[in-house]
Amino acid sequence: MDVSSPLSSSSSKEAVYVAAVPLRAARGPPQMAMSIAYNLGQWDLQHFLVLIKPSNPSLSEILVFDFQPKDPEDIFAAVAVLSQRKLPGVILERKISRLPRTRCSFVGFSNGNSAEIANKFNENWSTDLIVGKNDCRHYTNGLVHCLTGKEDILESLKATFSK
Repeated sequence: MDVSSPLSSSSSKEAVYVAAVPLRAARGPPQMAMSIAYNLGQWDLQHFLVLIKPSNPSLSEILVFDFQPKDPEDIFAAVAVLSQRKLPGVILERKISRLPRTRCSFVGFSNGNSAEIANKFNENWSTDLIVGKNDCRHYTNGLVHCLTGKEDILESLKATFSK
């Protein structure tokens, strides 16, 4: 779990991080169950995000990209997830002011303009979400590969995020 700043020798490139957060679920018992599973480090019950920290210190906002169901709190989405049926997904892009303090790891430096690389990747990504075949894990592995050249990054982070 390394959220410290990468070495300054590569400061001309943007730093790429992967973070894990609890899966979203319908309010009440399902949401509580997801939170408990996340806190226990259950690998399959975590949602993964790609974060890009700009190399320019004047640009303080961090870009966040992730892929999830269009309505993750819908009970029908939960049924589709459990039965591994296709459901509508959405690629989200947003900005945050700082890196998460937990379950966030530096994975490498981008091989170019990160925003352009991510946007091109997103244009070609199928938004038909099928858990285990085309979900946030596949999205994270694919985007990190395009940004850094590293393959199957989540496998190398599994021990870190399962604690």
